[in-house]
Amino acid sequence: MAAVARRLGVAPATLRTWDRRYGLGPSDHTTGRHRKYAPLDVARLELMQRALLRGASSAEAARYALASPLHESRSTGPVVTVGELNGGSAPAGGRGLKLQAANPRARGVGRAALAMDSAAVQALVADAIEADGVVATWDEVVRPVMAAIAARWEHSGGGVEVSHLVQECVRAALVRATPVVTSPRNHRPVLLACMPDERHDLPLYPLAAVLARRGVGVRHLGAALPADALASAVRRTAPAAVVLWAQLPRYADPGVVAALPRTRQQVRVFVGGPGWKRGVVPQPADRVDDLASASDAIERAVC
Repeated sequence: MAAVARRLGVAPATLRTWDRRYGLGPSDHTTGRHRKYAPLDVARLELMQRALLRGASSAEAARYALASPLHESRSTGPVVTVGELNGGSAPAGGRGLKLQAANPRARGVGRAALAMDSAAVQALVADAIEADGVVATWDEVVRPVMAAIAARWEHSGGGVEVSHLVQECVRAALVRATPVVTSPRNHRPVLLACMPDERHDLPLYPLAAVLARRGVGVRHLGAALPADALASAVRRTAPAAVVLWAQLPRYADPGVVAALPRTRQQVRVFVGGPGWKRGVVPQPADRVDDLASASDAIERAVC
């Protein structure tokens, strides 16, 4: 039992509970009353754990693990989706993170994040993008999970490593969901960048993905772009639009916007992020407040 618990990353008491409550226990006992788990026993426990990470309740995960056909040669279980569990019913509540929304995908990502299971987080985010699109995944899955992790940190001071893991997994999933636009609808590109010293660039990735999926060509310049580098990029690319992100108010500097170089053709400037909500948005910039409205406004401006 101790060896299986270490392999799954759970407490031995959890294995005893799964055995007593759901019948997911060892198939044999050796002399001295040691519990002996056969390969098929471990495979069912791995199925149980995968289902839990993907948003199932313990009872639903146990039913799935017991009902799944397994073979002795099996090394890993199948990918488990929420729809396969309990005839597609919504799984019950999130463990560990206070997720108010009833979205089962968000609860699954939250569980996988707390288990530090990066493969599960990426798979769940990718599944959500495939099923519901980038905007819904960002608003209904990623943002609630990140908010719950932030609340956990404010309450206990822990969870920074979980936040970093989720951000990297979401970033990877969004990059894979962003097509390469070889024949963009816009003749001049859209520049996406963070304000100087602003390193929180994750929200630019779903924006890039949505625009690319609509055939809009973008140049993603990332976090903490120095003002002189931003000015150089504007002069070199003559963009149709520039989007500047500020997560924190101290980085929402109107002077950076006002100092953008003038080009022969008009450049639409958009600013986004919580940092701009209380600050001054200089003309001719427009503020965008959410992913859906930002995508629509930029598409209208450049196409």
